Amino acid sequence: MMSNTKEFFRVASLCAALAAGSCAAPYNDGDGPMEDPVVNHPIVVEPNYHSLKLAFSAPNAGLMPDDSQHFDDFVADFIQHGNGSISITVPSGRDSSATIAYFGERMASAGVPRDRILVGTRDVADGEKRVELGFISYSASTAPCGDWSTSVTYTASNHVTPNFGCAVQHNIAAQVADPRDLMGSQPLASGDAARRAVVYDNYKNGKPTAATKTEDQSGAVTDIAK
Repeated sequence: MMSNTKEFFRVASLCAALAAGSCAAPYNDGDGPMEDPVVNHPIVVEPNYHSLKLAFSAPNAGLMPDDSQHFDDFVADFIQHGNGSISITVPSGRDSSATIAYFGERMASAGVPRDRILVGTRDVADGEKRVELGFISYSASTAPCGDWSTSVTYTASNHVTPNFGCAVQHNIAAQVADPRDLMGSQPLASGDAARRAVVYDNYKNGKPTAATKTEDQSGAVTDIAK
């Protein structure tokens, strides 16, 4: 009798655990939104082309003050948000090389690596002196939030609401530094061969391999507790 009672309680406990798990576990049988906000509110990463056209007569004349400010703002935007290279397209003709040199040197002085500056010429109508700059950046976005088509008080189906997780996805899209990171991991940079050699030599000679820190680099915030 005692053995049957123990077996009964063992089976009852197992059934209760399974029943509790089935109530708490999320599921989707095709009649409601998926439980994953990433699926319900996907972040879309898209390329955007930015261009700027400037009137330019000759390198010795330079740019007008307003155009000069527009140029600086455009280059700063590329440095912060641009991907790949920035292009300089100038009218073909005898001044094309000098014009390219003017804009290329000015970009390099602003901090653009020279290997990220692409240059070219285009055929234009006689008298046209406009230079076009361009680069590509990536933006991340999601569909607008606010889908309250289902009642948040109805929980019998154990489904999430359609708006669940939308705000979080919006925040991720707005805060990501490089939207391309959402598409896949970026390649790792090559290791520092010189530093690796120093660490290996210290290890062979029984010396500390960590970098030496000064007092200014300590992590102490205050000395009050000492």
